[in-house]
Amino acid sequence: MATLHRMFEVPAAAEAAWTVLRDFGGLLRLAPGFVAGCTLEEDGAVRLVRFANGMEVRERLVSVEEDALRLVYTAFGGRTTHYNAAAQLVPLGPRQCRFEWTVDLLPDALAPAIGQMMDRGAEAMRVALTPAP
Repeated sequence: MATLHRMFEVPAAAEAAWTVLRDFGGLLRLAPGFVAGCTLEEDGAVRLVRFANGMEVRERLVSVEEDALRLVYTAFGGRTTHYNAAAQLVPLGPRQCRFEWTVDLLPDALAPAIGQMMDRGAEAMRVALTPAP
């Protein structure tokens, strides 16, 4: 199983960034430009995500850990046979946090393509979570 990690620092309080990350249906706010559409289904437990490249996938919310500032989801209906992801914010100071994103997926052969998408998504999230001057 391939495991991919992306980490980046955000010049914002972890609690402020968490209000955006924890909003499962607010993916357009978290990753604008990378995500082109997000529709909640099944009473908010599933989101249909349309990426800027045209790819669509459904993601099911697995858990939201308020104290740990961590959200876990799984994806289905795409090219992977297994996809589980965790996104977490780690406070680094009063106005600084680190965003940690980990994805486990099968088949391994998709790791390079998913990794490239994660790179674009991480950059979109870093920009979106950075407060305006």
